Amino acid sequence: MLELRDVSTGYGAAQVLRDVSLDVQAGEIHCLLGRNGAGKTTTMKAIAGLLPVWSGTIHLDGAEIGALPAHRVGRTGVGYIPQGRRLFGELTVAQNLEIGLMTRRSAPAVRERALDLFPRLRERMSQRAQTLSGGEQQMLATARALCTEPKVLLLDEPTEGLQPSMIAAIRDVIVRLRGEGTAILLVEQRIDAVLAVADRVTFLENGQTRETWDAADLRADHSAIDRYLGV
Repeated sequence: MLELRDVSTGYGAAQVLRDVSLDVQAGEIHCLLGRNGAGKTTTMKAIAGLLPVWSGTIHLDGAEIGALPAHRVGRTGVGYIPQGRRLFGELTVAQNLEIGLMTRRSAPAVRERALDLFPRLRERMSQRAQTLSGGEQQMLATARALCTEPKVLLLDEPTEGLQPSMIAAIRDVIVRLRGEGTAILLVEQRIDAVLAVADRVTFLENGQTRETWDAADLRADHSAIDRYLGV
């Protein structure tokens, strides 16, 4: 589904990623773990077309997308929910969702499906995004991404700052999407949350991919977690 091979990139003259390789399969939750500054968000931005790929390749369903601008990456079926959500705060819930639909000219039925996953948003369609609670904003960011009908969903710290009930709601939707065949690349600091939902975990260190583990093996053996995340 999604495949990165030897991807290098950075900001200006500062290189962050060095030959990063990983893949995410349909119907899989693949988590990126690493200390702050390891390159997790940079990896997401490179996939989403927000950073130029200096070298290496990014393929989606066999087609090269690494050289595409961000708006064209979205049209290929990559949905991106950045850390901090990046909603259009002055626009209403309905208008934010409409922007998602415009990305791939999706039908209104796609929006209705997203609202079925987050029924609380139905009650707030005319409310400005900036007036929503943190959890509701995360729901809206996710629903907007789903309006693009993504084959691959990139989620960067989706549970950051949320109360437990909202974390559970977001987690349940992510698991449901996996069951429907969506490929999910997840950045998450909460180890318990990662091990509860992940199929595989890749560790990043100093902008490089170090190891990829089956989550089931990590649940039984925490040595890699201690090695790459320990103080």
